[in-house]
Amino acid sequence: MSGPLFMEAETVSFHPVEEDDLEFLQTIINHPEVREGIASTRPINMDGEREWFESLGDDGVQFLLRVDGERVGTISFREVNGEWGTAELAYFFHPDHWGNGYATQAVRRMVEYGFAERRFEKIWARVFAFNEASMRVLEKAGFEHEGTLRGQAFARGGRVDMERYGILASEW
Repeated sequence: MSGPLFMEAETVSFHPVEEDDLEFLQTIINHPEVREGIASTRPINMDGEREWFESLGDDGVQFLLRVDGERVGTISFREVNGEWGTAELAYFFHPDHWGNGYATQAVRRMVEYGFAERRFEKIWARVFAFNEASMRVLEKAGFEHEGTLRGQAFARGGRVDMERYGILASEW
């Protein structure tokens, strides 16, 4: 079972990632629909997932997300820059749980946590231009489109734009 409850949104609960969550996380990151949206191009076996788990450091924050006790996804702060007071927000959910509003709840709660408890001044995220659902999640959570990184990534067999979103503590 995931770690103890750390915080909650309306229906989504946030838990520290534990070793027994790794099978679920390995399943989602290898899911074709999920990995396409996060640019994961190599298969991740359990040793790779365990290596990632063991590399989790003190700078970032990683949560396993649950709804009614069921694992639904993950959300994190990474690229934390203490000098600048910034962090990148990243998240993904199992496709069985898409379209239920869980991502919007989780992002809003994570932003609140980042500003109120971690004292970030800015939280930013990046998303492929074809991932309209994720862009809507960010916009519902108050993020502003900051720019387009043209041809930044390779996905779906070709170069794709990456959209950059951000929110400032003063806007929250």
